[in-house]
Amino acid sequence: MASASQLKALLKSHLEGDNERFYTVAMQVAAHEAKLGHGKVAEDLRALVDKAKKHRMGASAVPISKPRGELANLLAVSYPKARTSDMVLDATLERQLQRIIREHRHAGKLLEHGLSPRRKLLLVGPPGTGKTLTGSVLAGELGLPLFQVRLDGLLTKYMGETAAKLRQIFDATEQTRGVYFFDEFDAIGSQRGLSNDVGEIRRVLNSFLQMIEQDRSHSLVVAATNHPEILDYALFRRFDDVLHYGLPTTSQIGEMLRTRLYRFRTKDIAWGELALIGEGLSYADLAGTADEVVKDALIHDQQFVTQAEIASALQERRELAEKLKPAIQS
Repeated sequence: MASASQLKALLKSHLEGDNERFYTVAMQVAAHEAKLGHGKVAEDLRALVDKAKKHRMGASAVPISKPRGELANLLAVSYPKARTSDMVLDATLERQLQRIIREHRHAGKLLEHGLSPRRKLLLVGPPGTGKTLTGSVLAGELGLPLFQVRLDGLLTKYMGETAAKLRQIFDATEQTRGVYFFDEFDAIGSQRGLSNDVGEIRRVLNSFLQMIEQDRSHSLVVAATNHPEILDYALFRRFDDVLHYGLPTTSQIGEMLRTRLYRFRTKDIAWGELALIGEGLSYADLAGTADEVVKDALIHDQQFVTQAEIASALQERRELAEKLKPAIQS
């Protein structure tokens, strides 16, 4: 029979919608029954857990976590199906992401020993390098809803109102397990000593520091910024992990183009030469380039794409990126 602590853990995980934790505890109960010699009970429990997992994998996502009331103006919810295989990652970043996912899949085992998975993540790097996609991938890999924080709803000109709305978001992390994504995080996390800073922003930052420090939920809080140099130093030690994103290498450029153009014949294409043309472009730029090539091929009923067509699209994207660079950096 399940112990009192296991029953509490089962109920708690059920209330929080933490399916992985629920399955872990259920399997622990099955193992305990097996040790007591109750083989039939243990086998029945394991079979029920397996059946529940298969049912959950086959079922479509139901938007039971859709924010209501004022939260609807603060959070946009989605149910991503993205996976790490959808990203082109360097070895370090891939190792970090896999470690985070692995820790959450085995959260029950860690919690039993007084440990917890990495939940508070800071993503830093240039635009278009995969930070936003990472939020979708974490949600997709862990079967969680993705809640994107609406900065236009969060940030107001009224004293104390932004901090109060921020409190609502952190209350939501306790009530509904998910991935809570703060994009353009420097809007609320800039250094408190900056000359253009105002008192209200300082209060908001202080509130965020206090709330993330006190957060004991099972949700992931993910913040992304293109400008880590202006973040307040006190923020960095509040996060469990800092993930650095960079522009793709030439080998990654070639790999990404080849992967996204897989549906067309690409015989005799020198991917290395194309990678040199695309050097300095972001993952988003490369994805846009490949999509343009695909659209043009579909419109013209082509079964193949040529190196010249890809090179032309890359050059066009480079010219556009150069024109946009001053606006992005300002």
